[in-house]
Amino acid sequence: MKRENNIRWSMDLTLVNGDCSDPEPPPEENKVAGASQAESRTYEIKEEEEEEEEEEDDIPKQAREVPVRGSSGWEKSLRQKPPPRIVFQAGPVSQEKKVKVEVQSVEGFKERHKMRVPVRGSSGWEKSLRQKPPPRIVFQAGPASQEKKVKEDVESIEGFKERHKIRHSKRLSGFIPVNYAEEENSRQQENTEVQNGCDYRAARRMAEYQDGKGFGIGELVWGKIKGFSWWPAIVVSWRTNSNRQAVPGMRWVKWFGDGKFSEISTDKLVGLVYFREHFNPTTFQKLVSYRQSILHVLEVASSRAEKTFSTVAGESLDEKLKPMMDWANQGFRPTGEKGLRPPKTLDVKPFPTIIIEDSSPPDPAPPPKRPKTNGSSSTNSKETPENQSRERMVSEAKNNKTCLEDSCLSCGKKNPVTDHPLFEGGLCRTCQDRFLELFYMYDEDGYQTYCTICCEGSELLLCDSASCFSCFCVDCLNTLVGRGTAEAARKEEPWNCYMCRPQQRYGILLRRRDWNTRLKEFFTSEEGQEYKAPKIYPAIPAAKRKAIRVLSLFDGIATGYLVLRDLGIKVEKYIASEICEDSISVGTVRHEGNIRYVHDVRNITKRHIDEWGPFDLVIGGSPCNDLSIVNPARKGLYEGTGRLFFEFYHLLNYTRPKIGEDRPFFWLFENVVSMRVNDKRDISRFLECNPVMIDAVKVSAAHRARYFWGNLPGMNRPVVASKGDKLELQDCLEYSRRAKMKKVRTITTKSNSIRQGKGQMLPVSMNGKDDDLWCTELERIFGFPLHYTDVSNMGRHARQKLLGRSWSVPVIRHLFAPLKDYFSCD
Repeated sequence: MKRENNIRWSMDLTLVNGDCSDPEPPPEENKVAGASQAESRTYEIKEEEEEEEEEEDDIPKQAREVPVRGSSGWEKSLRQKPPPRIVFQAGPVSQEKKVKVEVQSVEGFKERHKMRVPVRGSSGWEKSLRQKPPPRIVFQAGPASQEKKVKEDVESIEGFKERHKIRHSKRLSGFIPVNYAEEENSRQQENTEVQNGCDYRAARRMAEYQDGKGFGIGELVWGKIKGFSWWPAIVVSWRTNSNRQAVPGMRWVKWFGDGKFSEISTDKLVGLVYFREHFNPTTFQKLVSYRQSILHVLEVASSRAEKTFSTVAGESLDEKLKPMMDWANQGFRPTGEKGLRPPKTLDVKPFPTIIIEDSSPPDPAPPPKRPKTNGSSSTNSKETPENQSRERMVSEAKNNKTCLEDSCLSCGKKNPVTDHPLFEGGLCRTCQDRFLELFYMYDEDGYQTYCTICCEGSELLLCDSASCFSCFCVDCLNTLVGRGTAEAARKEEPWNCYMCRPQQRYGILLRRRDWNTRLKEFFTSEEGQEYKAPKIYPAIPAAKRKAIRVLSLFDGIATGYLVLRDLGIKVEKYIASEICEDSISVGTVRHEGNIRYVHDVRNITKRHIDEWGPFDLVIGGSPCNDLSIVNPARKGLYEGTGRLFFEFYHLLNYTRPKIGEDRPFFWLFENVVSMRVNDKRDISRFLECNPVMIDAVKVSAAHRARYFWGNLPGMNRPVVASKGDKLELQDCLEYSRRAKMKKVRTITTKSNSIRQGKGQMLPVSMNGKDDDLWCTELERIFGFPLHYTDVSNMGRHARQKLLGRSWSVPVIRHLFAPLKDYFSCD
């Protein structure tokens, strides 16, 4: 006899995904078990229990009946009955899931308990957990590109306009140039009302910089960026630089001196009133731009505080700064911090904020021809004292009342300290320092960053000659050549600059015939910093010459060893300090293990020098990252990688011949030209000699200006190309490839340094298409043998990095050639 207990448990549960209203009862047809619908699943549990009657005879009756959990009701089950759950989920209706269950339905539960489940927001925002947000009106710059439907629960723009009676006007087509002295008058206004009675600040910028951390628009502050000293700046609106709004806790500032913008945390800002605590005397002595920024911010501060200082025509920058800095160091008395606040008066037209009429974008104006704009603000106005002095100088020169050599060609001041290296005229001390720092500074387009005449300029015109990278500012052209010259240059196609035009006078501007020689002397000689001439060793007879022993610091790809062997000089030992594994691979493979690498220069001690030495030649060029002006985060000579110069300096002293030891000893140190004047002077002071400046463009197809300090014989002699030097780009190209220019700009470790000119064009054409320089062509430009860097499966970018950090082979050959008179050759 068999006994069968069939227990069937089914559950209906509806999960609604979408509308938050009460769910509709499920359709009748969806309740059928086994229906194959995507949105319904049926779970059936069937338990059958069969036992043989013979096996039950020996079992008690109470033991034979095993109740299934829940079969006699939840009251007798070990598991408590869960309360019914109602789930509401936001989002569109995507699917419905059903589970059959023999419990009361959701509808029955609500009917039995007479309970109404409210939907969020159905009874109004007042009874919802979420508060109703205030109406928002968003003003966005630029032409209207699309229209978005406004929700009914948010106040419309039309309603806002009707309520506040805001007058509409057309959007301005461009930004008005900002003047520092009046900048706060055009932005920071708290009590000014527009003509229609609406608060100006509320209508123009809704709650900008309202995070409670201070530093409102127009305030004069000190700002701190990593790698720089505290620098003076002014807090500006995000609209000033056409950028995004600042996040809470941040401020947009405009730096005095270069006019650039940065978004700075309020933790890195302090008021200008704390002048004494944040002024940096060291930076003030080293950087001309820092002195100019201090002058500029103090001029704005004195204007606000109604403080006047007596001025004398022709006085220097330091003379102007002295009384202002005394006033600042004393706490800006008598007004103090109150006198530095932005003025609260405004005399400008209301800023248009809402666009209803004529929202279509205007026709774009054609881009200006060949101009680029610098952040420098020192020459923005034609009425500056510098331009007035230059106009006076030009008038006197045209009337033969004075000689151009007696005035500074850049600013017009009398009694210059040196001659301008390119054009007739002089340079004052300030302009000389600026010229030394910035003349060899280039932008990413390959052109000079500043004007060739004054090394400043707010708007520059670029030369159209393919091999020229000179720029001339609008002020210099209109003042020195003649009014309207800059406008005529914009219309001229192509426009050749005054370094490329025939040798003649243009206005009062006349290029020197010997400008090449003068330019080299300008960067080599240093007035007031004269050093004893290096010892000249007599040539050694051929029979007594020995192989050279070399210590190379920051060796790179062994350019020194390559040049010595090319010149036929025998090398007894070549100890090289280098940490780049790719560079070590190149030197090891190409020179067959003849170079001994000792890795990090900082680990070399006097004991090592005594063990490896003596040496006849010490060469090196420390990294230029923290010395080059091109790097905005540079740390200078005494921080970062700039300090590695002192590793060269003390190792050089360890290798010098001892007293009484009569043997030739030579050394050479190299670095970039575009470094700060004070860093250059400090290096010269430690090495006790002035550098020579050599540009590789004279012996190769690329510009590469570098400073060289040393005691090699004939370092000052003119650089002359040899037969094997490839002076034009076409000479460096592979077969069937055509060069678009004769010379290329300085090639660095960056891949975009290959592109040339304002159009960023590729320098080579092949099969009718523009092409990049190949690695073998880059090697020819630098003077290396073909495939010199093709080792260790390095890619193109890695090989360009090695070449970008290396020396130009023809230049080093020019410097090393006299060593043949001192050491044995093959």
